[in-house]
Amino acid sequence: MRILITGAAGFLGSHLVDRFLEEDCRVIGVDNLITGALRNLEHLEDEPRFTLLRHDVSLPLYLADELDGILHFASPASPADYLDLPIQTLKVGSLGTHNMLGLARAQGARFLLASTSEVYGDPQVHPQPEDYWGHVNPVGPRGVYDESKRFAEAMTMAYHRTHRLETRIARIFNTYGSRMRPADGRVVSNFIVQAVRGEPLTVYGDGSQTRSFCYVDDLVEGVFRLFHAEGPGADPVNLGNPGEFTVAELAELVRDLAGSDVAIERRPLPQDDPQVRCPDITRAREVLGWSPRVSLEEGLRRTIPYFRRLVTEEGASARTLE
Repeated sequence: MRILITGAAGFLGSHLVDRFLEEDCRVIGVDNLITGALRNLEHLEDEPRFTLLRHDVSLPLYLADELDGILHFASPASPADYLDLPIQTLKVGSLGTHNMLGLARAQGARFLLASTSEVYGDPQVHPQPEDYWGHVNPVGPRGVYDESKRFAEAMTMAYHRTHRLETRIARIFNTYGSRMRPADGRVVSNFIVQAVRGEPLTVYGDGSQTRSFCYVDDLVEGVFRLFHAEGPGADPVNLGNPGEFTVAELAELVRDLAGSDVAIERRPLPQDDPQVRCPDITRAREVLGWSPRVSLEEGLRRTIPYFRRLVTEEGASARTLE
């Protein structure tokens, strides 16, 4: 198969590139590197089945290559990024999605949209099933990401209904693992980096807000199955780990596994920060035969050494510059 993956140098995109290459696919990666990192793909430098195009998908993309599938993962996805890049976030969710859907239609390719649990906002239904419409503040600071993904879902469904395009929508819940950026502002990476640096762990609010955390290998397998499945139809499918933890519990677990005795520091809760977030994955279990296998503790054990290495390299670079 010939696959195009946008956001290919990002956290999830780069892992998906690897997954499709494992299946002997030819993969074209597209990334403007606004939040992606070339180091996530450096192991593919001599891989003849992989090509990386540096391009902003908010602008049209013309390809002579024939494609069987497009997975649209381009977007700033962490709070630090989309709050710093609000217009770019809205453009890639709207113009970028439109451009990639147009390319999929021209190529007769299957299209998979990386949506997000953020479409549920600060939910009033818990856990969140796919038929819940959400509780989103469209004009709040987080609205740039929430609404870009909600628009992207609507555009994807419009192409499916109007042009009979074969589409999939993955609503992705909190995911963690190697290739996350140390300063991306996500809670898992924040806690791990702070713990290995010996800094206080910053907990926003009282830490009672809950999240579910899915290890990257599990998430990528879910996306892979959703792309290939013949039975799910075009309706969104939640992908995430239904195991629910408070942020305070996560902080304690990271601190213990990192072998750190740093303090926990409380800070004010950001505006519109969801109080609960947990997927109902009944649909994924039924139509994909998928559910996560890696526990939070095991996933953190796999992830902490990656961040420890990055922090060590960062310290070595700083000493060299001195």
